[in-house]
Amino acid sequence: MTVSAYVLIQTEVGKAAQVAGEIRDIDGVRSADDVTGPYDVIAIAEADNMDDLGRMVVSRVQMIDGITRTLTCPVVNL
Repeated sequence: MTVSAYVLIQTEVGKAAQVAGEIRDIDGVRSADDVTGPYDVIAIAEADNMDDLGRMVVSRVQMIDGITRTLTCPVVNL
């Protein structure tokens, strides 16, 4: 069973489209969309476990040029 999370991303001004495009190319990312509001991009990511998900966000997503902050919201099934 995989774990999923919404990754809320803030970017530098004018970088949202470029950041979303680069995030879409990461293995495990199901989607990444430009949005309006306090965040600039919202991605949906999947991994085998929480550790792998955390590694993906820290080592792949956060390394993209133009990202200033991320907030990872794991999906829970209540």
